[in-house]
Amino acid sequence: MSELKATIRADLKEAMKAKEKERTGTLRMLLAAIQTAETEGAKHEAGDEEILKIIAREIKKRRESAEIYSTNGREELAAQELAEAEILEVYQPKQLSDEELSSLIDATLADLGASDMSQMGAVMKEATARAAGRADGKRLSAAVRARLGS
Repeated sequence: MSELKATIRADLKEAMKAKEKERTGTLRMLLAAIQTAETEGAKHEAGDEEILKIIAREIKKRRESAEIYSTNGREELAAQELAEAEILEVYQPKQLSDEELSSLIDATLADLGASDMSQMGAVMKEATARAAGRADGKRLSAAVRARLGS
């Protein structure tokens, strides 16, 4: 079992003992998402890298749902989704600051010799790999677009 998955299971037990209903539900959902990923296609044990991608995907789902709920005037549901996203963020690596993101993109552009929007796909692929889960895809895309557009 991966180290991250073991940590999540231990935290789930801890949350259950402490009767933290919201945290327990969120961690159960996360473990179910991991199990689903492990049983799709060829059965395999999910590694830490794959689990980080699952966590990022689940956080993105929560944020998008919260945005939709807010738009439709359902603030209590939006707050619940954002609270779940916060619980999941604990398991992500520390996010890059704006300065760190800027230097990562500058280095990527320099290494690839990219200078215009036609090379956005290649730049995004490389920048995403270099960020390794430390930057949200939307934030990364906006920063790359700003650099290539100017």
